[in-house]
Amino acid sequence: MTSRKSASVRRDDILSATLDIAFKVGPTRVTTGMIADRLNLTQPAIYKHFSSKDDIWAAVATYLSQKINDNVTRNQSETGAPDTQVRSLVLDHLELVRDNPALPEIMLMRDAKGSHAIVQTSIQSSIGALRAALVANAAAAVKQGLFRADIDVNDIATLIFGIIQSLVLRMLVTRDPEMLISNGERLLDLQLSGFMKAGDMQ
Repeated sequence: MTSRKSASVRRDDILSATLDIAFKVGPTRVTTGMIADRLNLTQPAIYKHFSSKDDIWAAVATYLSQKINDNVTRNQSETGAPDTQVRSLVLDHLELVRDNPALPEIMLMRDAKGSHAIVQTSIQSSIGALRAALVANAAAAVKQGLFRADIDVNDIATLIFGIIQSLVLRMLVTRDPEMLISNGERLLDLQLSGFMKAGDMQ
């Protein structure tokens, strides 16, 4: 006999299904009917856990923003070298996108309105915190002599973000989230080597 899922587990299932469908058809085309079909539920069953589709998207905003913020908070609590922290921030974010590939599509929605605009704004705010953490770690790496002092720390963050953006664009074209990590590690290491002082390069 199959046990009934708890309300919290069912809510998580609904959020996961919403994000999966958003990656396949686009965030603005997701319907509660699609979510219900994916989970073999009725639409009224969906509304037992979320009062409306807007409520679902509000939960998506909270979930994704919290994941990004957790990455930043975890990084700030660690005591490793700042260049290692930069690497950790980027790879953890790429893992998040791999596991939730609809995230960049949500960020790139044009003319987002209502609940979609709320999700987009929330995620963009969290991405801003991620970028600030990259800048802070880059500045620390320069101060400690790990990165070259002749490169502006904001440029360092921009170049690193360029790796994330190029990989995300490739993922959106190929529809293959798995390529993010293997390619990300390789490209990030190449980029970081360009920031290192000549005597530190191997």
